[in-house]
Amino acid sequence: MTPFKRYYSRTLQFALGLFLMLPQIGMSQEPARPIIQQVEFKKDTLNISNYGAKGNGQFLNTATINQTIRTCSERGGGVVLIPAGIWLTGPIEMQSNVNLHLKRDAVLLFTKDFDQYKLVESNWEGEPAWRNQNPISGKNLSNIAITGDGIIDGSGDAWRMVKKSKLTSSQWKNLVASGGTVDSDAAIWYPSESSLRGSKQKKAGVIRPGTTAEDFKDVKDFLRPNLLVFTNCKKVLIEGVTIQNSPAWNIHPLLCDDLTLRKVSVRNPWYGQNGDGVDVESCKNVLIEDCTFDVGDDGICIKSGRDKAGRERGKPTENVIIRNSVVYHAHGGFVIGSEMSGGARNIWVEDCSFIGTDIGLRFKTTRGRGGIVENIFINNINMVDIPGEAILFDMYYAAVDPVPLAGEKRPAIKSVNIPVTEETPQFKNFYIKNIVAKGASKGIFFRGLPEMHIQNIWIEHATLQANKGIEIIEASQINLKNIVLKTQQSNPLITIENSSDIHLDNIQALDAPEVYVQVAGDKSDNIRLTKSNTSSAKVVSQFIAGSTDKSLTIKN
Repeated sequence: MTPFKRYYSRTLQFALGLFLMLPQIGMSQEPARPIIQQVEFKKDTLNISNYGAKGNGQFLNTATINQTIRTCSERGGGVVLIPAGIWLTGPIEMQSNVNLHLKRDAVLLFTKDFDQYKLVESNWEGEPAWRNQNPISGKNLSNIAITGDGIIDGSGDAWRMVKKSKLTSSQWKNLVASGGTVDSDAAIWYPSESSLRGSKQKKAGVIRPGTTAEDFKDVKDFLRPNLLVFTNCKKVLIEGVTIQNSPAWNIHPLLCDDLTLRKVSVRNPWYGQNGDGVDVESCKNVLIEDCTFDVGDDGICIKSGRDKAGRERGKPTENVIIRNSVVYHAHGGFVIGSEMSGGARNIWVEDCSFIGTDIGLRFKTTRGRGGIVENIFINNINMVDIPGEAILFDMYYAAVDPVPLAGEKRPAIKSVNIPVTEETPQFKNFYIKNIVAKGASKGIFFRGLPEMHIQNIWIEHATLQANKGIEIIEASQINLKNIVLKTQQSNPLITIENSSDIHLDNIQALDAPEVYVQVAGDKSDNIRLTKSNTSSAKVVSQFIAGSTDKSLTIKN
């Protein structure tokens, strides 16, 4: 079977599976699945070594590689070949109709000389910002690719700050001895004084009226680039390569259409600040398949701009298929947010494994973002050794690591009801099925806003081994069906607070809980627990903080 036929065969199989699933999960009509347009190139091949490049790890090849890419594009496109060798370079600028192809023994190594990266108008965490030029970039291009079996190394260790708490004593001493500087608390190492100064500025580099690059030169080292950024490009392929050691995010497609990531490996140190695997931002028609991520922040992440800037851009990430991928260390395996102010919709995730990610399925936002996240379909996810929640919806994201360090105390969330505005985010219409988690801190966690509940979530056929079971706060129209819970510390097994229209059907506790379900808050209402082994608990139901037994109906 050809790759073309195999792609459409797998797409039809998954579509059929979801179609059969719809009557059970409560959605009458699934959105049309996208067809992602693919790249095509001339066979003409230009070898960078024939244009003066040297793969000895010492010669700076920036000008040579960029000239070869321009020449290829001007001739109508084709392949620019990176042969075996260590090819030291500064920033590379892609051109239309060019496939940058790395041979198996090729290492494209970006220089640690910060002077090679000029400050440019860019984007940082969903807002326009001055940043150091991206090691690989392209803007307003079409029909571009990076392929092969080689390695792209961003030399991110030269750029990133490092927290002492994330290293052993010996590692910390060696890092400090290597140069750079530490903050006044001796808690964070910075590669330079310029980087430290930048850390003390609020939203350093963010473009404001009247500011220029000159205004940020004294903090230039702090303005780390993302490794690979394509902006407003059409028909993009990244296939086969290993992308690693980025100063910040590894792969950042922004405002792109028809994007394919296939068989890509992405690696960053687990302690790397902002070391996301891939952040798909305000893109349309995306396929991510057969990829592997092992990074220092979120693994596979969906974004669409931050706060006012994202709302004004008004471009959601939509029509995305993610399948057959593995995420090892990461803050989240599959993630939406927190910069989702332009919205996200029509996203399918299937047949993925998360091994040791802090959280498995992670959906995060906060007041001020705005944006609507809806029509998310997730099927067949395996998780192992998840330190946090297997499935998390949180509308109080606070930009901290998802799992507190030993001894770390975080303030409790204070629930305050405020008016709904354009700044109010929404999570609704998620359909999640066939989830297995072996080891997690908590199985399922919902935390919505009093003024905007998390709404219409379906989770069906899940087996979750976790310390704690299910917690639902400020949510409505939540449907959990055929859930098996093996818990160690869960008391109660299920907690529901100020939530309504909650249907729990066939919940099975493998370990007898002290309390099966606890209801809290005077706004809790219309909670139904059916066909569940409530008799295994010493106390079936408990009502606190203004709730009454009228809020809960149990039928077995």
